[in-house]
Amino acid sequence: MISAPTSGAGKTTVATGLMAALRAAGYDVSGHKAGPDYIDPGYHSLATGRPGRNLDVHLHGENLLGPLLLHGASHPRPADLAVIEGMMGLYDGKLGGRGFASTAHVAALLDAPVVLVVDVSHVSRSAAAIVAGMAVFDQRIRIAGVILNRVGSRRHAAEVASAVEDVGVPVLGALRHDSGLAVPSRHLGLVPAEERAEAVAAVELLAERIAAQVDLTAVVEVARSAPPLHAQAWSAQEALRAAGFHPVSAQRDHPVVAVAGGQAFTFRYAEVEELLRAAGCRPVVFDPMSDPALPDGTAGIYLGGGFPEVYAAELAGNTALRTALRDAVRSGVPTVAECAGLLYLCRDVDGAPMVGALDAVGRMTSRLALGYYSALAPAETLVAAEGDRVPGHTFHRTTVTSTGEQAGPAWLLDGQPDGFSSDPAGIGRPTLHASYLHTHWAGCPQAAARFAAAVSTQRPC
Repeated sequence: MISAPTSGAGKTTVATGLMAALRAAGYDVSGHKAGPDYIDPGYHSLATGRPGRNLDVHLHGENLLGPLLLHGASHPRPADLAVIEGMMGLYDGKLGGRGFASTAHVAALLDAPVVLVVDVSHVSRSAAAIVAGMAVFDQRIRIAGVILNRVGSRRHAAEVASAVEDVGVPVLGALRHDSGLAVPSRHLGLVPAEERAEAVAAVELLAERIAAQVDLTAVVEVARSAPPLHAQAWSAQEALRAAGFHPVSAQRDHPVVAVAGGQAFTFRYAEVEELLRAAGCRPVVFDPMSDPALPDGTAGIYLGGGFPEVYAAELAGNTALRTALRDAVRSGVPTVAECAGLLYLCRDVDGAPMVGALDAVGRMTSRLALGYYSALAPAETLVAAEGDRVPGHTFHRTTVTSTGEQAGPAWLLDGQPDGFSSDPAGIGRPTLHASYLHTHWAGCPQAAARFAAAVSTQRPC
């Protein structure tokens, strides 16, 4: 586990660089992210050549963390070691939850040794006091090493390293301050790797810098010190079976689910497509910015998260695809839309024409909506039975306002309707489920089961 005392210490830089450096050294590395974040796993995927995956106590529950880690470390091939990037500070979790869903919570459940990234740009020996405090705060957590980040000079690094090792924690490396390694950011954090033409070269440079300044052999020894995980790897087939899914007699083999991708739609978990394949569907990625039509034979549509507000002009310019998608949704093709997908189905976003399948408009705001929720299905929908409870999270700076009559709410979030800012009716229809809530279907496989069942009986559009 790669963690830090605070956000902004350089966890993503160090974790991604370590993954890439270890891969360059001949190891097959499985990359993971503690928490719900979509962006960091994109960089992990570039670094490892494998899907980046998430481990989140809220979204998956405690019992699924080990199975999901083992699944990620065994697919598409067995890995030599797993590197997990933490979120926020080591002990920071759900507000009011006493560290619930924190990086420390994940590390304790997996018994994973922690390598602490400490930003020493404005401190020297005092860094040792920080490390000592982090090490004794929770006796379940084992701080197995420290990587010093943003050191100013060799003398500075030596001074800090000496103090840290005096408190009994080995220093595994010291990284000089290098503004050239910074990843650009915008309103929801880092710019996704899929949007950066230079991302591959940037990760390669990270690997070189990490290999030169961190003791990779010592890092591997830390990984080897982790005890065995007593769990069975997660299986999409078994998850669907446990959710009561039974293949429906379809009109054809492997119905196509059109999955939004490209630069505007980069937020989706790898397990979503794995569950769809296990249910007999064939996910096909399309780019709403450039593809003139939906994939041939589309019988279902999955519009995940991303940045339609950033690419509004390009999305608006693809009139043919917008028309095809509007017609498909209105004709009853089963459609799931999360956050960015919800915005894309609106009439417009900040004045730029969108699909128009929903009588609503989207607008950018300065307020970040961020949090974990327990969602309740108030009625039967495309992805939930009435009364189903589903864990989820929100992460956006937009609002959606209804300009006409809508259907019932998609979810109740902690008792409140999840829908529009001025009309809480929401969007929960028999063939359309659109919401700001992000869900991870490994933690609620019944959603995948219900969606796949609907897709399997749908006439292709």
